[in-house]
Amino acid sequence: MNNFGLIGASGYIAPRHMAAIKNNGCNLILATDPNDSVGVIDSYFLKSKFFKEIERFEEHIHLRRGTKEQVDAISICSPNYLHTPHIMLGLRNSCDIICEKPIVLSTDEIWNIKKAESEFSKKVNCILQLRLHNSVLDLKKNIDTKKTYDVNLEYITSRGNWYQESWKGDPNKSGGVAMNIGIHFFDILIYLFGSVINFNNTIDGKNTMAGFIKLERANVFWKLSTDYNELPEDVKKSGSRVHRVLKIEDKLFDFSKGFTDLHDKSYSMILNNKGFSLDDCLESIDLVEKINNHRRNK
Repeated sequence: MNNFGLIGASGYIAPRHMAAIKNNGCNLILATDPNDSVGVIDSYFLKSKFFKEIERFEEHIHLRRGTKEQVDAISICSPNYLHTPHIMLGLRNSCDIICEKPIVLSTDEIWNIKKAESEFSKKVNCILQLRLHNSVLDLKKNIDTKKTYDVNLEYITSRGNWYQESWKGDPNKSGGVAMNIGIHFFDILIYLFGSVINFNNTIDGKNTMAGFIKLERANVFWKLSTDYNELPEDVKKSGSRVHRVLKIEDKLFDFSKGFTDLHDKSYSMILNNKGFSLDDCLESIDLVEKINNHRRNK
């Protein structure tokens, strides 16, 4: 992998991918997004081609085959519900894939992509950067596998009226709060404390969800919200719009720092054939899919 294409160039997370591509000594050859507010590309790859139409993007992947600008891999930063078609676009054009989380919105999509991986002999790599955070790595080393831990997770990140008008506010497109803002944390909890035994939702709102998850080595009480009214009063008074707490037993863990180079590390691992696979994503996607189905069936 040396030459990259990028789908979703105007997205919030796209600059981290551009930086990771550059910092790992690779090139961004092509980029696409229906929104043309993508001047940030110039800070990383002034000569990168840009297309508003994904059909032209795909055409230029094909035109560059066999040249020094052949696209080897595609990074995907598009809205969650478009990840599967964009992954498939890359695979059928003989490209490896690097995709933001959530990789997809259902386990059926994972199985379909795994079939395509095999068919086209290409690899889909998932960005699970929290697994590379030093705090998580230290936790992993010190987990007592014979003990059951009590864990409390609260993540409240208030969003304005724009959020509900965007694709992020549509559960069919984003997967809802459990998928869109919770998938990072559900993944690392499973990574740290083992597979899901059972779960129960206690709040099933559109903007706020909460519940209990029993893992092999932990009892997890969780709450996720994008509603400003759910913020603790002391957080509101401080002027902050984010409340993030991960408490294991009586110890608080702060994940607000140490994120600056995690995409760089993720790309480095992928370039050395050590990236996270679809199998690494399966359990967390399965859990959130079941949590969401519980909400819909009420």
